[in-house]
Amino acid sequence: MFLREILEKLVEKNAPIFLCDTNNKKWEAGDLLNNLSAPMLKKKAHMQPGLYIAEINDSGYLKGVLFRVQQK
Repeated sequence: MFLREILEKLVEKNAPIFLCDTNNKKWEAGDLLNNLSAPMLKKKAHMQPGLYIAEINDSGYLKGVLFRVQQK
C-alpha cells in the first residue's frame, strides 16, 4: 500500500486523528494529501492504527516512522 492510499482512506473515514511528523507538527490527512510531493505520496507504507504510519522498504520491513498517530 502507498502513503497516498492510507491518507485517502483516513479522509474517507473522517478519522478523528492528527498525524505528527518528525518535527511534531500536527497534520490532518487531507492537508498531507494536498501538501506532500508526489514522490513522498508514492512511498510504500503501513499504518499501525493508533500508533504510526511507517515507510516499508523493498524487502517488506519497516524502514522508519513517517507520522505518529495522535487522537484529536
